Formats: sequence, structure tokens, C-alpha cells
Amino acid sequence: MSYRSEELLISLIASWLGEAGHVAVGAVSPIAGAGALLASARSNGHMRVSLLGSTRYSSFTEGGRELFDCAAQGRIDAFFLGGAQIDGGANINLVGMGGYPKSEVRLAGSFGSAYMYFLVPRVMLFAPEHTSRTLVERVDFISAPGTSPPEIYRPGGPVALLTDRCLFEFDRGSARFRLVSVHPGQTVTGIIENTGFDFDYSDDIPTSQTPADDDLALIRGEIGHAIAETYPAFAQRLMNTAA
Repeated sequence: MSYRSEELLISLIASWLGEAGHVAVGAVSPIAGAGALLASARSNGHMRVSLLGSTRYSSFTEGGRELFDCAAQGRIDAFFLGGAQIDGGANINLVGMGGYPKSEVRLAGSFGSAYMYFLVPRVMLFAPEHTSRTLVERVDFISAPGTSPPEIYRPGGPVALLTDRCLFEFDRGSARFRLVSVHPGQTVTGIIENTGFDFDYSDDIPTSQTPADDDLALIRGEIGHAIAETYPAFAQRLMNTAA
């Protein structure tokens, strides 16, 4: 069965989440949200998913405030973060580009990204546009640092970076990314050419696992209908579900 690029990412996110107990997904994150719901479906509902903006998949009555409380109490196992820029140290930039404080481009801001980055044990960075403009040698502004000095208490941090070209894992000890798979149609050479930072890789990089037919059926059915509550246009356009 053929698949869309978004469906590949959704499937990879679900596989990465594995058996996490409680997965939280922030605002404007339809692909991550669908991936979390697919992982929950694979677990027969044993995984709890909290989607900001959802009434069906969130018990929070105060939105982000309660999400932050859960993270501080150690009750969130996995979370997702993105950035207009991400560098090789897993630092992210959500503030602006081109010389802060007089940035040429001002962005939406950090909100609680640094807070969640420090507290959630497994954070996946997500970059739907894998170019050297987004994946840079050094971010222009550190909204949230990828690593911290050893004397800083930090139970949380990045463990992976998923892009529209490949999947990286992050080693907090060396503060470096390692390429673990390339998506179908991509090459290691192409990844290097489109990445602004150095990363580790072996001589034999596997191709990312493509979605199984059962997963595609779930994505286009049960998951599509579920995510439509929060992201109706996404569900209708990409998953053949009614808005």
C-alpha cells in the first residue's frame, strides 16, 4: 500500500514512542499528535496521550499550566519540540534569527519549551523541513539548551531528532547527533549536504521502516477521525477523513 510522507513520519513517531506511559503533545503538532495516537492504538490503549487543544484526549482544564505541573511531578514520559533553528548540540531557537535583540526575524517565542526540555525524560525534536537553514551549526538564540553542565539537575532532554529526510538519535554525553536511518529516496550524502552541523554515522545506514498496511488503515481511519477534533484540515487533507 502506498503512503504519504506524513504517514511515514507518523509511523516512525509511534515506533519511537514504544511503550511510553504518558505522552504529551503541545499546540500546532498534528503529525506528532497522530503519531502518539497511533502508538496508543498499538498499545491497546495502555499508553495515555494528552493533546493540548483536545477535549477528548486531554483532562487538563487549564491547558499548559497543568501540563507543566505534570512534567514537574515526573508524570510525562515523552514530549515533542521543534524550532525555527536546531543545531548540532540540540539547542533550539524559537525567538528570532539574525542578531538578538535586534533580530531580523522575530518568532512566536519560547513559551514553556525550556521548562519541558529540562523535565521530560524523552524529548523528540521534530523538523519537518530538513535544510541547512533549519538545521544549523549554531542557533542564533538559545531558547532551550540541548545539554546542561553536570552540576545542573536535569532529568529531561533530547533523545532523537526526526526530519522529513531521516532520523537522528542524540547522545547527551557527547552532545552530538548520530544518524540512525534515512527515509526512502534519501541518501547519506544528501543528508550531509542539507545539514548545517556535523553528526556521527556508520558506513551502513538502514532505510527508515515504512508504515505497515495495518498502520495505514489505522491512520486513515481511527487515528484520522481522532485527530480531526483538533486538526480538522490536516485530517481531511492528509488522511481522507471528514472534517
